Amino acid sequence: MRISQHLLVFISVLSLTRAQTATVAATALESTVAPAENATTSAAEPWTAPAIFYPFRSAAGDTEHFLTGDESYESVALSTPYTFFGRTYNSLYVHYNGLLTFNQPEPASGPNYNPTRGAEDFIAPLWSDLDDMGWMGMFSYQQYTNGSVLTRATQDINQYFPQMNFTASWVFVVTWDYVDAVDMNSFIRHSAQAITFQVVLISNGSLSFFLINYGDCAVIYDQVEAGYDTINSIDHFVIPGSTNGYSVSNLRNTSNVNVPGRWAFSANSGLESIIGVQIRLTSFSDLTQSENIEAVLLRIKQDLFSRGLSSSIQMKLREVKKTQP
Repeated sequence: MRISQHLLVFISVLSLTRAQTATVAATALESTVAPAENATTSAAEPWTAPAIFYPFRSAAGDTEHFLTGDESYESVALSTPYTFFGRTYNSLYVHYNGLLTFNQPEPASGPNYNPTRGAEDFIAPLWSDLDDMGWMGMFSYQQYTNGSVLTRATQDINQYFPQMNFTASWVFVVTWDYVDAVDMNSFIRHSAQAITFQVVLISNGSLSFFLINYGDCAVIYDQVEAGYDTINSIDHFVIPGSTNGYSVSNLRNTSNVNVPGRWAFSANSGLESIIGVQIRLTSFSDLTQSENIEAVLLRIKQDLFSRGLSSSIQMKLREVKKTQP
């Protein structure tokens, strides 16, 4: 029996947070930031951080913590409270193993795979057993309430989340830097393989966002994961390709905002808006049947989720129209 192929026009309605809606729009934007330059240089040349990175280390006035082997995290009091998916925090914990937690330190060296459905809010730019690799390593951080960093953060958020008229009043930048080096000169110059990444928390006092920036990421021969999770995993996300230590070197080429090496997220909850999406597709399935409709909606949702939308995205079908091919 010959099966005819039908062209279907399918209109869906997505219920997203306002910021998540903006993330979808941002994927069509052209990047105004140059791709990250190769951070691995010869020992005779000074190392320059990728252009997407915010200023960091001592040159930027950061507080620096070098890996000593007897500490796993540092508690940081925030000069301005930061709201993460509805919960407001006055402090956080920066872990040497590439993790930020808000409620308490995380005792595990390696990742608890997301979604954990646990009792912790966290951001994991590159969570792995980095402090046991035998490399020289450090993290540095700084909080900003004025100056050019706030101007830059304001521009970034308005680019990735347009029509919000956002003005940053507080920025927290934390950067991890690991180099397979045995002396400080080699470490500073990145004259060996390296793993460098950064988290930027941004707030105006009511709305919160965060960026994750990736530079060089050498192969990691251990469990690894990047993304974020919330208490009970109400909101969570895993960056595609981040759970394979052999593929993390490609993180510098990935993005959900068309800026290689950068991922941008809203940390807001409870703000909803509705957008309509018209999708034209070819299918052998009869989309007048509810089970086929649900299957197609699920595939669309999974694709949007992989592009950086929150797991809390909801989809509702408004109308299906069938046209002849």
